[in-house]
Amino acid sequence: MTAAGERPVGELVVGVLGGTGPQGRGLAVRLASVGQRVLVGSRDDARAREVAASVAGRATAAGGAQASVQGGSNADVAGAADLVVVAVPFDGHAAVLAGLAGPLAGKVVVDCVVPMGFDELGAYAVDVAEGSVAQQAAALLPDSAVVGAFHHVSAVLLEDLSRPTLDGDVLVVGDDRAATDTVQALAGQLPGMRGVYAGRLRNARQVEALTVNLVSVNRRYKAHAGIRVTDV
Repeated sequence: MTAAGERPVGELVVGVLGGTGPQGRGLAVRLASVGQRVLVGSRDDARAREVAASVAGRATAAGGAQASVQGGSNADVAGAADLVVVAVPFDGHAAVLAGLAGPLAGKVVVDCVVPMGFDELGAYAVDVAEGSVAQQAAALLPDSAVVGAFHHVSAVLLEDLSRPTLDGDVLVVGDDRAATDTVQALAGQLPGMRGVYAGRLRNARQVEALTVNLVSVNRRYKAHAGIRVTDV
């Protein structure tokens, strides 16, 4: 069992690498607003502290209790957190994780990075040598329990705390049962959301690429579409 799986998910300190970007910042503020202790990481620790202060203020106002949010470098956050979410841009994904195998050893690492590009025809999926971004993370972090999740949750909706309830499911893929259970429980901390197990880590490629379809839906319909799994 992973170390994180031995404690109630609400007691875990969640670190977000790339927490100053839209998806990372959205997950940070939404989790903090429901009482999760959050660490915001960035290559620029001054920027991380600035964003953390903003996230704490917004989460406190929305949740009605003092939110616990601190900022620091990606390396510091990787070492201090119990569970870490990777939300860095795809083009910097491998470089960021390459130096963090030590501090992330023994921890659940949740990868929500999407290998996506854009051209004149719109969004498209980018091939990853390892098969998926999550599998790339697993190759770089052999002593961590890597889980793919949170790909299909709109950053815009995550940051909009005027909407206290979200509507969607989080597809969770991974090879460690305790780790996927923990991430499903973390998704369930967000009102209206639910974590749904979607297979082994080898299935991450389809889950990541589905985000490209959602981007196309959102552009056509000017929406922030997510995923809902029926009959489960």
